[in-house]
Amino acid sequence: MEKIKGVEDNFPVIDKRKTGIHLRRIMDERDLSVKDVQQYLGLGSVQSVYHWLNGLSMPTIDNLYALSVLFQMPIDDMLCGNRQSIPINSNCSQFERLQVYYEWINEHRAA
Repeated sequence: MEKIKGVEDNFPVIDKRKTGIHLRRIMDERDLSVKDVQQYLGLGSVQSVYHWLNGLSMPTIDNLYALSVLFQMPIDDMLCGNRQSIPINSNCSQFERLQVYYEWINEHRAA
């Protein structure tokens, strides 16, 4: 399988510490306590939420999905990492988005 030049150097990774800080900021903006989040997700204790906020662990994908509803924002907007954003017009069709991704991949393959 052909490797895309430079991709292995920029493999997207979530920064748990920065994400935890960001989740705390989101909770503060919405006036939500750790206990509120724990109860909303049906967790047995607040410890898991504190671990997320302190960057020790990450919420499961199911919990991220539920938090996106609670926070009223896409999951991507809750996460912090090293991924470079690909400029996409939010009003474009699925085909147009795929075309933008295809062009982006080809640009980075040639680089």
